[in-house]
Amino acid sequence: MILSVEPIYLIWIAGLLLAFLGALAGVGRWLLAQFQRRIDDRFASLAEDARSWRQTERNLMELRAHVSEHYVRREDYVRNQSVVEAKLDALAAKLEMMQTRGIGSGH
Repeated sequence: MILSVEPIYLIWIAGLLLAFLGALAGVGRWLLAQFQRRIDDRFASLAEDARSWRQTERNLMELRAHVSEHYVRREDYVRNQSVVEAKLDALAAKLEMMQTRGIGSGH
């Protein structure tokens, strides 16, 4: 039994097949466009995050520069305070010596 198909049906089947393949191609292109749009959105978001981090890093560097100008380490403060106190002690000793000499000389 040989299946014979009329030419009009072959043209109709070929048209349906071409329409189906065209629809598949269209859906594929639409999916690729959606995928590309999502990737572009993600990269834009990453670029914005990178700008934000660069700004944060810049602010941190400015803070470090500001702190280094106005901050005194505890060890440096203690050392300077010890020097000041030693000078005050020496001055107090001189004043005490002068007072002692002044009282002893009869004034």
